[in-house]
Amino acid sequence: MGLVERKESSANWCTGCRTVLANEQVVGGRCERCKGEVTQKVLEQWFFKITDYAQELLDDLDTLTDWPAEVLTMQRNWLGRSEGVEFDLTVEGLEQGFGVFTTRLDTVYGMTYVVIAPEHPLVRRLVAGTEREAEVSAFVNRALIQDRFLRAADETEKEGVFTGRHAVNPVNDRRIPIWVANYVLLEYGTGIVMAVPAHDTRDFAFARKYGLDILPVVMPPGETLEAETMTDAYVEPGILANSGPFDGKTSAEAVDGIAEMMEAGGYGRRRVNFRLRDWCISRQRYWGTPIPLIHCDRCGVVPVPYEELPVLLPLIKDFRPKGQPPLAQAEEWGRVKCPRCKAEARREVETLDTFVDSSWYFLRFASQPADRPFDKETVDRWLPVDTYIGGITHAIMHLMYARFFTRALRDAGLLSFSEPFRRLFTQGMVTLGGKAMSKSRGNTVG
Repeated sequence: MGLVERKESSANWCTGCRTVLANEQVVGGRCERCKGEVTQKVLEQWFFKITDYAQELLDDLDTLTDWPAEVLTMQRNWLGRSEGVEFDLTVEGLEQGFGVFTTRLDTVYGMTYVVIAPEHPLVRRLVAGTEREAEVSAFVNRALIQDRFLRAADETEKEGVFTGRHAVNPVNDRRIPIWVANYVLLEYGTGIVMAVPAHDTRDFAFARKYGLDILPVVMPPGETLEAETMTDAYVEPGILANSGPFDGKTSAEAVDGIAEMMEAGGYGRRRVNFRLRDWCISRQRYWGTPIPLIHCDRCGVVPVPYEELPVLLPLIKDFRPKGQPPLAQAEEWGRVKCPRCKAEARREVETLDTFVDSSWYFLRFASQPADRPFDKETVDRWLPVDTYIGGITHAIMHLMYARFFTRALRDAGLLSFSEPFRRLFTQGMVTLGGKAMSKSRGNTVG
């Protein structure tokens, strides 16, 4: 169905355990288990293309009238639909450029620097082999162990580091520095943000802290802003200035005009964007379902034949990680023939995220045939689930994944409904000392 993709992505890497950690397993920059230092490591990983369903997942929230309003709001915010323009910038000294997405195109002439999310793969390429590499790498490792939501919060101190590179603003050919900063997340737009400090509060604070240029280009009606006297960003629409042919136009008029100019020049295009990113499903650990794929030097990645499913975990003596997935040590299990060309091949040694299991287990509850995941006729009779009870902690990931999975199975012809849970009830949680009781925290009381 084209819903699986393998691509590079950064991950939390524990130098002590020598394995990938989830964000919640990193405490104060160290592994919660061995207390080893956590750094960032770029790995090729498997993804489900949940973004293919972003608009449908958003639209159908209106049909969930028996879900808590709080959960619906959290899902809408996580999907994060916005309309704007994506345009291209070139990088001095590099053949590769990049795109930025903005919903405030009227401020584009006021862009005085560019900010990249620490987790963006481009960061490594910008500084590789330069005198800035060590400093930028240290900052990236420090930024990525921060909670992602706190990083972007208004009250969090904005921190960054200069990459040593410059980009060129295509509308006025202005040379602008490229920074990496903690307040930009990969989930927003392209993960690279045009910084307009005169008209964005976070950019303004960052520019003042690091002595970067501030150029007002949108004026309040009847007023003229001066960078030297501004105490905060002006974020409302207004009348354009310092904006070339668009001086004197209102923000609304300028947006359409600038978008048309970019499209005519071939370096910009109108876009609907989502905050949602594709779902990384591969894990470098022993427990979990083996990913049913085979790597062949001739044929590439080949699915395990249907008649050989499910792929069962082999028994291994030591499942501690040693810099590679534990399944890599199961050499006999890993050696197979390519299903297509019959040449020697090897199994995928990563396992599936356990959220994959919780995205469809309710279908298996209703029907457990021996030769397939579930029986369509039986599942269509009993489901969707009438009332689903779970913690508010599952409001985004688990529930979003289950909604995606149900739609994908529907489009595969295996289900006749789109939403898995008609009514959602979120129960409370037991707390102790202001924290939820949990086995991982060791704070449970019988």
